[in-house]
Amino acid sequence: MKIALIGASGFIGSGLRAEALSRGHQVTALVSNPAKLEAAPGLTAKAVDVIDTAALADAMAGHDVVISAFSGHAQADVREAYGRGIRSIIAAAKQAAVPRLLVVGGAGSLEVAPGKQVVDSPDFPAQWKGSAEGARDALNWLRDEPTLDWTMLSPSAMIFPGERTAKFRLGGNQLLVGANGKSEISVADYAVAMLDEAEQGAHRRQRFTVGY
Repeated sequence: MKIALIGASGFIGSGLRAEALSRGHQVTALVSNPAKLEAAPGLTAKAVDVIDTAALADAMAGHDVVISAFSGHAQADVREAYGRGIRSIIAAAKQAAVPRLLVVGGAGSLEVAPGKQVVDSPDFPAQWKGSAEGARDALNWLRDEPTLDWTMLSPSAMIFPGERTAKFRLGGNQLLVGANGKSEISVADYAVAMLDEAEQGAHRRQRFTVGY
């Protein structure tokens, strides 16, 4: 499978890149600075600004799946930066007529009670609020798309560097909490769930989540 991966050098993007390559896929890393990536079999790196929709569409063309791990964390106004980026990514995916668009979401838009999302909790960390609200905006925009074949995968509340166990649970729009009372998933296992989705297409035009 030919996969275009946006944000392939980032925290989650690096895990997605490693998992995709380990499965033998051809990965085109669409990043701002290709020099950050070490050469690897099956990996091609291209410098692309996600805000340049036309250039992004050209880079996406010919791939079976586009996975976006774009975050906007490097910008002062994360929600605004993420919004501009994801709107450009959605537009480019449609322009390039890519078969599928998979998006790294956030846990903030998951429900902890009927009608109550994690990001709206009074103790939600202020430092992550911008990205959480941006990811929620993206989910709403994707849901409004009439024809785009999209999927968003939200992690659990805590996503951390950790081992690949390939043992986890999948859920829908509700936050998953383990028997230990924690909502968590490793980056490596998140990547397993995302690449499973890329290969199997079990959650088309919907959001789902993964956790222990």
